[in-house]
Amino acid sequence: MMNTIVRLTFVSMVTLAFMLMFVAVPAYSAEVIQIFHCQQDEDATEKDVVAAASEWLKAAKTMKGGDQLQAFVHFPVVAHMGEHDFLFVIKAPSMEKWGVFMDGYNGSPAQEVDKKKFDDICVCPDSSLWEPIMIK
Repeated sequence: MMNTIVRLTFVSMVTLAFMLMFVAVPAYSAEVIQIFHCQQDEDATEKDVVAAASEWLKAAKTMKGGDQLQAFVHFPVVAHMGEHDFLFVIKAPSMEKWGVFMDGYNGSPAQEVDKKKFDDICVCPDSSLWEPIMIK
């Protein structure tokens, strides 16, 4: 009788664990984007910004968790100016990948590009992390 109870308890716990994994996985598997609101220095050009972003992405891809990152620079075509001049957007395939990447950011090659390239041409004082949901 005791063996039957132990087996049933074990099977129930394993079943519950699998059910929780399937429910929890979608919450952590969705891609995430971080959006930086940036102000461009007066003497910097859009070409300078794109070159710095390209160099940053190249450095970021060498880091743990950064191999699948994508980066975008969004310049406004028509906008109310004053709050920011452009957006620097980084997309990661999952929150987990983003976390691994960010855990290793201090002292990383990407942080060096931040200090040596981005700081010379812009300031990005504000950012936020987003979970995009495609509308079908």
